Order: sequence, then C-alpha cells, then structure tokens
Amino acid sequence: MAAHSPARRAFLTTAAFAGSALPVALAAPAVHAATDTFEFEIQRTDAEWQEKLTPEQYEVLRHQATEWPGSSPLSKQYETGAFHCHGCGLHVYDSDWRVELDKGWVFFAHAQPLAVMMNIDSDANYTMDPANARTMIEVVCRRCGSHLGHLVLIEGKLVHCINGTALDFRQRAA
Repeated sequence: MAAHSPARRAFLTTAAFAGSALPVALAAPAVHAATDTFEFEIQRTDAEWQEKLTPEQYEVLRHQATEWPGSSPLSKQYETGAFHCHGCGLHVYDSDWRVELDKGWVFFAHAQPLAVMMNIDSDANYTMDPANARTMIEVVCRRCGSHLGHLVLIEGKLVHCINGTALDFRQRAA
C-alpha cells in the first residue's frame, strides 16, 4: 500500500524548497481545488472510486498518498506517448515534456494546457521535524480532482513530480 515515508517527505521538502523555490512556486498563479464553490467535472462517490481503482491507486489519487520511489514502471518509461489521469482518462502530460531525473518518480517540465490545477497540499508536514514543516504545492487533475503529485525544485528545475500510480501511459504510434 502506498504511504508517505519519512525519507520521501524529507527528500521532497529539501527538493521543493531549496534555494528560492518557495518564492517561485508561490508567485505562480494557482487555482485552489479545495474550495467550497469549485465542482469537478467528474463526480464519484467514495464507493465508486474504490470500485474503479486498485487499492494503491485509490490511496494515491483520492487520499494523497505517495508511492515508494521507483515502485512504478513509469519512473523509467521514456517512450513516446501520452500520460493520462488514472482517475478519469484526461490527457495530463506528454512524453515530450519528460524530465530525466533518477529520483524514483515521473517528472515533467509542464502539463498539457488546462489539464492540471495547483492546490495547497492538506498533508503539509513533509518532515520528521514539525518545527521545519513545509507546505507543498499539490498537482491535481482539473477534471476529477485526483492527486497526481507535487510541484518541486530539483537540480535547479521547477518540475512536476508525479506518482506513476496516478498515470496511464499510452504509447504513440511510430
């Protein structure tokens, strides 16, 4: 079952907020998915989500869990194609925008236009030390609200760090 590990949280905290990442991430316009007035296009009951998704997908997409580094085959998937939200099938990322980082997750320079939304992660304590807790910028599917991953700064690049569990890869014909 997917879970936030202390090592994963420490890595994301360091990666996301090293140097000037916080001002850059917070300066970007964001749509907050968790507002009282916003309704996602795809609405399902909790029971419907559980029926549609595997237990690991359910934990990641619906409860903001994080897969273990390298646990998804997509973390090493560099073929040409499109990445779709596992919750609703929306084309959210393209292989042309993959960023090759050997950190165990799927990284992209950006998403498809109007495919994802940013949110303040409700599980903001990505550290073992509460005095140094950091808030993360969450990436969610704009159609169904599924948790995809986070916006982080790694090796000087602001990238989308995405759980492979949240994605469905469809290879493009040659």
